[in-house]
Amino acid sequence: MSRIGKIPVKVPGGVKVKFQNNEMIVEGPKGKLTQKYHPVISFEDKGGEIVVSRANEEKQAKAFHGLYRNLLNNMVIGVSAGFNRSLVITGVGYRAELQGKLLSLSLGYSNDIYVGIPDGLSVTVDQGGKLTVSGIDKQRVGEFAAQIRRLRGPEPYKGKGIRYDGEIIRRKVGKSGVK
Repeated sequence: MSRIGKIPVKVPGGVKVKFQNNEMIVEGPKGKLTQKYHPVISFEDKGGEIVVSRANEEKQAKAFHGLYRNLLNNMVIGVSAGFNRSLVITGVGYRAELQGKLLSLSLGYSNDIYVGIPDGLSVTVDQGGKLTVSGIDKQRVGEFAAQIRRLRGPEPYKGKGIRYDGEIIRRKVGKSGVK
């Protein structure tokens, strides 16, 4: 039995979950998410909890069991609480500004970089060089945060660049003096 798949998904109040035409539909106070699923997986609502089960013991069915249980859990968390990903900008002159639906980044290049914020996501910028990407879809929040980080990844000598909040950058020793 799948260790992840056998854990029931708790559905908080105010969240509605429907399964129709091989599609999960989760609605909550923050929005609505949909996800197609494989017909070998079935869902059973047990009053406040949803139990995920599979039709057979094939390897692919076992993999889908844990996958769709976690996707459903992430959808329920997303429409009820949402997801955040924080980024820290470090470096002299490195900064970020919001200009409507555009994020303007000064990252030490000759020109500023402008990034369009996708629909369904929001970005906040603090004075201390901290960006927070928020949204209801965990995959989209993580992907957009990774795209921003990729623009100027942290370098190991001075630690300048964009890193995730809480990420530890292993620092390297620079050149030593010549005798």
